[in-house]
Amino acid sequence: MQKNKKILMVAFHFPPFKMSSGIQRTLKFCTYLREYGWDPMILSVSPKAYDVVNPDQLKEIPDDVIVERAWGLDTARQLSFRGKYLHWMAQPDRWASWWLGGMWTGMQMIRKHRPDVLFSTFPIATAHMIGLGLSKRSGLPWVADFRDAMTEPGYPRDPLTWRVQRRLEAASVEQCTRALFTTQLTREMYAERYPHVPESKWGVVENGYDEDNFLDAQRGLEEAPLGKPNQITLVHSGILYPKERDPRAFFAAIAGLKREGVISADTLQIVLRATGSDELYRPQLASHGIEDIVRLEPIVAYRDALREMLRADGLLLFQGSVCNHQIPAKIYEYYRSGRPIFALVDAPGISAKMLRDVGATDQANIADASEIARALRAFVDKLRAGRASGVDYAVASQHSRRSRTGELATILNGIVA
Repeated sequence: MQKNKKILMVAFHFPPFKMSSGIQRTLKFCTYLREYGWDPMILSVSPKAYDVVNPDQLKEIPDDVIVERAWGLDTARQLSFRGKYLHWMAQPDRWASWWLGGMWTGMQMIRKHRPDVLFSTFPIATAHMIGLGLSKRSGLPWVADFRDAMTEPGYPRDPLTWRVQRRLEAASVEQCTRALFTTQLTREMYAERYPHVPESKWGVVENGYDEDNFLDAQRGLEEAPLGKPNQITLVHSGILYPKERDPRAFFAAIAGLKREGVISADTLQIVLRATGSDELYRPQLASHGIEDIVRLEPIVAYRDALREMLRADGLLLFQGSVCNHQIPAKIYEYYRSGRPIFALVDAPGISAKMLRDVGATDQANIADASEIARALRAFVDKLRAGRASGVDYAVASQHSRRSRTGELATILNGIVA
Protein backbone atom coordinates (compact mmCIF):
# COMPACT_ATOMS: atom_id res chain seq x y z
CA MET A 1 0.00 0.00 0.00
CA GLN A 2 1.31 3.43 -0.93
CA LYS A 3 2.36 5.52 2.03
CA ASN A 4 0.45 8.75 2.60
CA LYS A 5 2.16 12.05 2.02
CA LYS A 6 2.27 14.65 4.82
CA ILE A 7 1.10 18.25 5.07
CA LEU A 8 1.83 20.72 7.86
CA MET A 9 -1.07 23.17 8.18
CA VAL A 10 -0.60 26.51 9.99
CA ALA A 11 -3.99 27.72 11.24
CA PHE A 12 -4.92 30.23 13.93
CA HIS A 13 -8.63 29.35 13.72
CA PHE A 14 -8.82 25.83 15.11
CA PRO A 15 -10.67 24.23 18.03
CA PRO A 16 -11.05 25.20 20.85
CA PHE A 17 -11.38 28.66 19.25
CA LYS A 18 -14.97 29.83 19.07
CA MET A 19 -16.57 32.79 17.28
CA SER A 20 -15.56 32.04 13.71
CA SER A 21 -16.89 29.61 11.12
CA GLY A 22 -13.34 29.84 9.73
CA ILE A 23 -12.29 26.93 11.95
CA GLN A 24 -14.40 24.62 9.79
CA ARG A 25 -12.14 24.98 6.75
CA THR A 26 -8.96 23.64 8.33
CA LEU A 27 -10.80 21.28 10.68
CA LYS A 28 -12.59 19.54 7.81
CA PHE A 29 -9.49 19.50 5.61
CA CYS A 30 -7.65 17.62 8.35
CA THR A 31 -10.69 15.34 8.83
CA TYR A 32 -10.95 14.22 5.21
CA LEU A 33 -7.44 14.54 3.74
CA ARG A 34 -6.55 10.96 4.70
CA GLU A 35 -9.22 9.73 2.31
CA TYR A 36 -7.16 11.34 -0.46
CA GLY A 37 -3.72 10.04 0.55
CA TRP A 38 -2.53 12.88 2.81
CA ASP A 39 -1.69 12.84 6.54
CA PRO A 40 -2.31 16.30 8.03
CA MET A 41 -0.67 17.83 11.08
CA ILE A 42 -1.67 21.16 12.60
CA LEU A 43 0.38 24.06 13.92
CA SER A 44 -1.94 26.40 15.81
CA VAL A 45 -1.60 28.94 18.63
CA SER A 46 -1.91 28.58 22.37
CA PRO A 47 -5.60 28.80 23.40
CA LYS A 48 -4.56 31.69 25.68
CA ALA A 49 -4.50 33.86 22.55
CA TYR A 50 -8.20 33.31 21.85
CA ASP A 51 -10.89 35.75 22.95
CA VAL A 52 -13.35 32.91 23.44
CA VAL A 53 -12.84 29.18 23.71
CA ASN A 54 -15.32 26.34 23.62
CA PRO A 55 -14.27 22.69 23.70
CA ASP A 56 -17.30 21.34 21.84
CA GLN A 57 -15.46 20.76 18.54
CA LEU A 58 -12.24 19.38 20.01
CA LYS A 59 -13.79 15.92 19.69
CA GLU A 60 -14.02 16.41 15.92
CA ILE A 61 -10.23 16.51 15.54
CA PRO A 62 -9.23 13.00 14.45
CA ASP A 63 -7.37 11.22 17.24
CA ASP A 64 -4.29 10.48 15.13
CA VAL A 65 -3.84 14.05 13.83
CA ILE A 66 -0.79 15.73 15.38
CA VAL A 67 -1.70 19.14 16.80
CA GLU A 68 0.95 21.47 18.22
CA ARG A 69 -0.04 24.78 19.81
CA ALA A 70 2.79 27.33 19.75
CA TRP A 71 3.19 30.21 22.19
CA GLY A 72 1.46 33.41 21.18
CA LEU A 73 -0.59 36.16 22.83
CA ASP A 74 -3.16 38.79 21.89
CA THR A 75 -1.43 42.17 21.98
CA ALA A 76 -4.63 44.06 22.82
CA ARG A 77 -5.62 41.83 25.72
CA GLN A 78 -2.37 40.45 27.08
CA LEU A 79 0.48 42.75 26.06
CA SER A 80 -1.15 46.11 26.72
CA PHE A 81 -1.01 48.44 29.71
CA ARG A 82 -4.40 49.80 30.72
CA GLY A 83 -5.69 48.88 27.30
CA LYS A 84 -2.92 50.73 25.42
CA TYR A 85 0.00 49.31 23.45
CA LEU A 86 2.50 50.43 20.85
CA HIS A 87 1.00 50.28 17.35
CA TRP A 88 3.85 48.23 15.91
CA MET A 89 3.16 45.48 18.46
CA ALA A 90 -0.02 44.61 16.55
CA GLN A 91 1.48 44.34 13.06
CA PRO A 92 0.51 42.58 10.88
CA ASP A 93 -2.21 41.79 13.44
CA ARG A 94 -2.79 41.52 17.20
CA TRP A 95 -1.27 38.04 17.30
CA ALA A 96 2.14 38.98 15.87
CA SER A 97 3.86 37.37 18.88
CA TRP A 98 2.69 33.98 17.56
CA TRP A 99 5.34 34.28 14.84
CA LEU A 100 8.12 33.57 17.36
CA GLY A 101 6.51 30.46 18.80
CA GLY A 102 5.23 29.37 15.41
CA MET A 103 8.64 29.45 13.77
CA TRP A 104 10.26 27.55 16.65
CA THR A 105 7.56 24.89 16.92
CA GLY A 106 7.11 24.68 13.15
CA MET A 107 10.77 23.93 12.49
CA GLN A 108 10.72 21.27 15.20
CA MET A 109 7.71 19.65 13.51
CA ILE A 110 9.42 19.79 10.12
CA ARG A 111 12.57 18.12 11.43
CA LYS A 112 10.63 15.43 13.30
CA HIS A 113 7.80 14.62 10.89
CA ARG A 114 9.26 15.64 7.50
CA PRO A 115 6.13 16.98 5.77
CA ASP A 116 5.99 17.14 1.98
CA VAL A 117 4.06 20.43 1.81
CA LEU A 118 3.37 23.43 4.03
CA PHE A 119 -0.03 25.16 4.18
CA SER A 120 -1.11 28.32 5.99
CA THR A 121 -4.48 30.02 6.07
CA PHE A 122 -5.40 33.71 6.35
CA PRO A 123 -7.29 35.94 7.66
CA ILE A 124 -4.90 35.98 10.59
CA ALA A 125 -1.94 37.46 8.72
CA THR A 126 0.62 36.07 11.17
CA ALA A 127 -0.25 32.58 9.92
CA HIS A 128 1.07 33.53 6.46
CA MET A 129 4.09 35.17 8.08
CA ILE A 130 4.84 31.80 9.72
CA GLY A 131 4.20 29.91 6.48
CA LEU A 132 6.51 32.28 4.61
CA GLY A 133 9.27 31.90 7.20
CA LEU A 134 9.01 28.10 7.38
CA SER A 135 9.05 27.80 3.60
CA LYS A 136 12.15 29.97 3.27
CA ARG A 137 13.97 28.17 6.07
CA SER A 138 13.05 24.61 5.08
CA GLY A 139 12.79 24.92 1.30
CA LEU A 140 9.44 23.08 1.36
CA PRO A 141 6.67 23.97 -1.10
CA TRP A 142 4.02 26.16 0.49
CA VAL A 143 0.32 26.67 -0.18
CA ALA A 144 -0.92 30.10 0.95
CA ASP A 145 -4.68 29.93 1.54
CA PHE A 146 -6.47 33.30 1.38
CA ARG A 147 -9.93 32.78 2.87
CA ASP A 148 -10.36 36.54 2.47
CA ALA A 149 -8.40 39.10 0.50
CA MET A 150 -5.54 40.35 2.67
CA THR A 151 -5.82 43.88 1.29
CA GLU A 152 -8.28 45.83 -0.82
CA PRO A 153 -8.57 49.57 -1.50
CA GLY A 154 -9.31 51.09 1.89
CA TYR A 155 -9.08 47.78 3.75
CA PRO A 156 -7.61 47.34 6.30
CA ARG A 157 -8.64 50.85 7.30
CA ASP A 158 -5.56 51.56 9.43
CA PRO A 159 -2.86 52.89 7.04
CA LEU A 160 0.06 51.20 8.80
CA THR A 161 -1.72 47.84 8.95
CA TRP A 162 -2.59 48.19 5.26
CA ARG A 163 1.05 48.81 4.30
CA VAL A 164 2.37 45.96 6.45
CA GLN A 165 -0.22 43.50 5.18
CA ARG A 166 0.28 44.56 1.55
CA ARG A 167 4.03 43.88 1.88
CA LEU A 168 3.30 40.49 3.48
CA GLU A 169 0.75 39.73 0.78
CA ALA A 170 3.25 40.49 -1.99
CA ALA A 171 5.98 38.42 -0.30
CA SER A 172 3.52 35.55 0.15
CA VAL A 173 2.41 35.34 -3.46
CA GLU A 174 6.05 35.59 -4.59
CA GLN A 175 7.30 32.82 -2.25
CA CYS A 176 4.36 30.39 -2.20
CA THR A 177 4.03 27.49 -4.58
CA ARG A 178 0.27 27.92 -4.90
CA ALA A 179 -2.04 30.70 -3.72
CA LEU A 180 -5.59 29.53 -3.03
CA PHE A 181 -8.74 31.62 -2.78
CA THR A 182 -12.32 30.87 -1.82
CA THR A 183 -13.85 32.76 -4.76
CA GLN A 184 -13.04 33.16 -8.43
CA LEU A 185 -13.45 36.94 -8.14
CA THR A 186 -10.72 37.18 -5.50
CA ARG A 187 -8.44 35.00 -7.62
CA GLU A 188 -8.98 37.31 -10.60
CA MET A 189 -8.33 40.38 -8.45
CA TYR A 190 -4.99 38.97 -7.29
CA ALA A 191 -3.99 37.89 -10.79
CA GLU A 192 -4.62 41.46 -11.95
CA ARG A 193 -2.77 42.93 -8.95
CA TYR A 194 0.30 40.73 -9.52
CA PRO A 195 0.43 40.28 -13.32
CA HIS A 196 4.02 38.99 -13.24
CA VAL A 197 3.00 35.95 -11.19
CA PRO A 198 2.43 32.87 -13.39
CA GLU A 199 -1.20 31.96 -13.96
CA SER A 200 -0.46 28.42 -12.78
CA LYS A 201 0.18 29.69 -9.24
CA TRP A 202 -3.45 30.76 -8.65
CA GLY A 203 -6.17 28.34 -7.53
CA VAL A 204 -9.66 28.28 -6.03
CA VAL A 205 -11.05 25.96 -3.35
CA GLU A 206 -14.36 27.30 -2.09
CA ASN A 207 -15.71 26.87 1.41
CA GLY A 208 -18.53 24.44 2.09
CA TYR A 209 -20.61 22.68 4.72
CA ASP A 210 -20.10 19.37 6.48
CA GLU A 211 -22.84 16.80 5.89
CA ASP A 212 -21.97 14.77 9.00
CA ASN A 213 -22.40 17.85 11.21
CA PHE A 214 -25.86 18.43 9.77
CA LEU A 215 -26.91 14.79 10.10
CA ASP A 216 -25.81 14.91 13.73
CA ALA A 217 -27.75 18.15 14.29
CA GLN A 218 -30.88 16.72 12.70
CA ARG A 219 -30.86 13.65 14.92
CA GLY A 220 -33.78 14.01 17.36
CA LEU A 221 -34.44 17.58 16.21
CA GLU A 222 -37.76 19.08 17.29
CA GLU A 223 -40.11 19.69 14.39
CA ALA A 224 -41.62 22.78 16.04
CA PRO A 225 -40.30 26.21 14.95
CA LEU A 226 -38.27 28.33 17.36
CA GLY A 227 -40.84 31.02 18.10
CA LYS A 228 -44.29 31.13 19.63
CA PRO A 229 -47.38 30.46 17.51
CA ASN A 230 -47.85 33.18 14.86
CA GLN A 231 -44.35 34.53 15.61
CA ILE A 232 -41.66 34.61 12.91
CA THR A 233 -38.07 33.98 14.07
CA LEU A 234 -35.07 35.04 11.99
CA VAL A 235 -31.53 34.00 12.95
CA HIS A 236 -28.04 35.24 12.19
CA SER A 237 -25.46 32.83 13.57
CA GLY A 238 -21.85 34.00 13.90
CA ILE A 239 -19.66 37.06 13.95
CA LEU A 240 -21.28 40.32 12.89
CA TYR A 241 -18.33 42.56 12.10
CA PRO A 242 -19.11 46.24 12.82
CA LYS A 243 -17.53 47.43 9.55
CA GLU A 244 -17.69 44.53 7.11
CA ARG A 245 -21.23 43.48 8.17
CA ASP A 246 -22.49 46.74 9.64
CA PRO A 247 -26.04 46.16 10.98
CA ARG A 248 -26.92 49.79 11.78
CA ALA A 249 -29.18 50.29 8.77
CA PHE A 250 -30.88 46.99 9.61
CA PHE A 251 -31.53 48.19 13.17
CA ALA A 252 -32.98 51.44 11.81
CA ALA A 253 -35.25 49.49 9.46
CA ILE A 254 -36.54 47.34 12.32
CA ALA A 255 -37.19 50.46 14.39
CA GLY A 256 -39.14 52.05 11.55
CA LEU A 257 -41.31 48.98 10.99
CA LYS A 258 -42.00 48.80 14.72
CA ARG A 259 -43.08 52.48 14.84
CA GLU A 260 -45.43 51.89 11.92
CA GLY A 261 -47.00 48.95 13.73
CA VAL A 262 -45.96 46.53 10.99
CA ILE A 263 -44.02 44.35 13.45
CA SER A 264 -43.89 43.82 17.20
CA ALA A 265 -42.18 41.50 19.65
CA ASP A 266 -45.24 39.24 19.45
CA THR A 267 -44.99 38.82 15.69
CA LEU A 268 -41.22 38.92 15.00
CA GLN A 269 -38.10 37.82 16.86
CA ILE A 270 -34.59 38.30 15.50
CA VAL A 271 -31.78 36.29 17.07
CA LEU A 272 -28.22 37.55 16.59
CA ARG A 273 -26.19 34.63 17.89
CA ALA A 274 -22.57 35.20 18.97
CA THR A 275 -21.97 38.51 17.17
CA GLY A 276 -18.63 39.11 18.86
CA SER A 277 -19.65 42.77 19.32
CA ASP A 278 -22.60 42.60 21.72
CA GLU A 279 -21.32 45.50 23.82
CA LEU A 280 -21.31 47.71 20.73
CA TYR A 281 -24.74 46.64 19.51
CA ARG A 282 -26.60 46.59 22.84
CA PRO A 283 -26.78 50.41 23.21
CA GLN A 284 -27.71 50.75 19.54
CA LEU A 285 -30.68 48.45 20.06
CA ALA A 286 -31.66 50.39 23.19
CA SER A 287 -31.50 53.75 21.38
CA HIS A 288 -33.86 52.39 18.70
CA GLY A 289 -36.13 50.78 21.29
CA ILE A 290 -35.99 47.37 19.62
CA GLU A 291 -34.39 45.21 22.33
CA ASP A 292 -37.66 43.31 22.59
CA ILE A 293 -37.44 42.28 18.93
CA VAL A 294 -33.69 41.92 18.32
CA ARG A 295 -32.00 39.60 20.83
CA LEU A 296 -28.24 39.31 21.31
CA GLU A 297 -27.66 35.70 22.28
CA PRO A 298 -24.42 34.06 23.52
CA ILE A 299 -22.23 31.42 21.93
CA VAL A 300 -23.54 27.87 21.92
CA ALA A 301 -22.02 24.58 20.84
CA TYR A 302 -21.68 24.26 17.06
CA ARG A 303 -24.24 21.44 16.94
CA ASP A 304 -26.75 23.59 18.81
CA ALA A 305 -26.10 26.52 16.46
CA LEU A 306 -26.91 24.28 13.48
CA ARG A 307 -30.06 23.03 15.20
CA GLU A 308 -31.16 26.61 15.76
CA MET A 309 -30.64 27.38 12.07
CA LEU A 310 -32.67 24.32 11.09
CA ARG A 311 -35.62 25.40 13.25
CA ALA A 312 -35.60 29.09 12.30
CA ASP A 313 -38.27 30.48 9.98
CA GLY A 314 -35.57 32.33 8.08
CA LEU A 315 -31.84 33.07 8.15
CA LEU A 316 -30.11 36.44 7.90
CA LEU A 317 -26.91 37.07 5.96
CA PHE A 318 -24.87 40.29 6.26
CA GLN A 319 -22.07 41.18 3.82
CA GLY A 320 -21.05 44.77 3.07
CA SER A 321 -19.57 46.25 -0.10
CA VAL A 322 -16.03 46.19 1.32
CA CYS A 323 -16.30 42.38 1.09
CA ASN A 324 -17.70 42.15 -2.44
CA HIS A 325 -14.99 39.66 -3.41
CA GLN A 326 -15.66 37.44 -0.41
CA ILE A 327 -18.24 34.80 0.47
CA PRO A 328 -19.08 34.18 4.15
CA ALA A 329 -18.41 30.55 5.02
CA LYS A 330 -21.85 30.32 6.62
CA ILE A 331 -23.55 30.82 3.26
CA TYR A 332 -22.96 27.13 2.48
CA GLU A 333 -24.42 26.10 5.83
CA TYR A 334 -27.42 28.26 5.02
CA TYR A 335 -27.73 26.43 1.69
CA ARG A 336 -27.72 23.05 3.42
CA SER A 337 -30.19 24.11 6.11
CA GLY A 338 -32.88 24.50 3.46
CA ARG A 339 -34.27 27.52 5.30
CA PRO A 340 -35.32 30.74 3.48
CA ILE A 341 -32.56 33.38 3.41
CA PHE A 342 -32.85 37.15 3.73
CA ALA A 343 -29.59 38.76 2.59
CA LEU A 344 -28.34 42.23 3.46
CA VAL A 345 -25.66 42.64 0.83
CA ASP A 346 -24.27 44.87 -1.90
CA ALA A 347 -25.92 43.88 -5.19
CA PRO A 348 -22.72 43.77 -7.31
CA GLY A 349 -20.92 41.57 -4.76
CA ILE A 350 -20.26 37.87 -5.24
CA SER A 351 -22.36 36.86 -2.22
CA ALA A 352 -25.42 38.60 -3.67
CA LYS A 353 -24.84 36.96 -7.05
CA MET A 354 -24.33 33.50 -5.57
CA LEU A 355 -27.58 33.75 -3.68
CA ARG A 356 -29.47 34.95 -6.74
CA ASP A 357 -28.03 32.04 -8.74
CA VAL A 358 -29.53 29.51 -6.28
CA GLY A 359 -32.89 31.28 -6.12
CA ALA A 360 -32.34 33.21 -2.86
CA THR A 361 -33.58 36.53 -4.21
CA ASP A 362 -34.85 38.12 -0.98
CA GLN A 363 -32.12 40.76 -0.74
CA ALA A 364 -31.64 44.39 0.27
CA ASN A 365 -28.81 46.91 0.26
CA ILE A 366 -27.11 46.48 3.63
CA ALA A 367 -26.57 50.28 3.86
CA ASP A 368 -30.11 51.41 2.94
CA ALA A 369 -32.60 51.32 5.85
CA SER A 370 -35.65 52.14 3.73
CA GLU A 371 -34.85 49.42 1.19
CA ILE A 372 -34.23 46.93 3.99
CA ALA A 373 -37.59 47.80 5.57
CA ARG A 374 -39.48 47.24 2.29
CA ALA A 375 -37.69 43.98 1.46
CA LEU A 376 -37.91 42.62 5.01
CA ARG A 377 -41.64 43.34 5.18
CA ALA A 378 -42.15 41.43 1.93
CA PHE A 379 -39.97 38.56 3.18
CA VAL A 380 -41.92 38.21 6.43
CA ASP A 381 -45.19 38.27 4.46
CA LYS A 382 -43.90 35.44 2.27
CA LEU A 383 -42.92 33.43 5.35
CA ARG A 384 -46.38 33.89 6.85
CA ALA A 385 -48.05 32.83 3.61
CA GLY A 386 -45.78 29.78 3.25
CA ARG A 387 -44.38 31.07 -0.04
CA ALA A 388 -40.72 31.35 1.01
CA SER A 389 -38.38 28.43 0.35
CA GLY A 390 -34.76 27.57 0.92
CA VAL A 391 -32.05 26.27 -1.39
CA ASP A 392 -32.76 22.87 -2.90
CA TYR A 393 -30.73 20.05 -1.33
CA ALA A 394 -29.48 18.87 -4.73
CA VAL A 395 -27.89 22.29 -5.22
CA ALA A 396 -26.56 22.53 -1.65
CA SER A 397 -24.97 19.06 -1.79
CA GLN A 398 -22.51 20.23 -4.45
CA HIS A 399 -20.74 22.27 -1.76
CA SER A 400 -19.73 19.64 0.82
CA ARG A 401 -16.46 19.93 2.76
CA ARG A 402 -15.49 16.41 1.71
CA SER A 403 -15.59 17.32 -1.98
CA ARG A 404 -13.66 20.54 -1.29
CA THR A 405 -10.95 18.49 0.42
CA GLY A 406 -10.70 16.36 -2.72
CA GLU A 407 -10.05 19.54 -4.71
CA LEU A 408 -7.27 20.51 -2.29
CA ALA A 409 -5.74 17.03 -2.50
CA THR A 410 -5.61 17.27 -6.29
CA ILE A 411 -3.66 20.54 -5.98
CA LEU A 412 -1.31 19.03 -3.42
CA ASN A 413 -0.67 15.99 -5.61
CA GLY A 414 0.24 18.30 -8.47
CA ILE A 415 2.74 20.11 -6.25
CA VAL A 416 4.62 17.02 -5.09
CA ALA A 417 4.50 15.49 -8.56
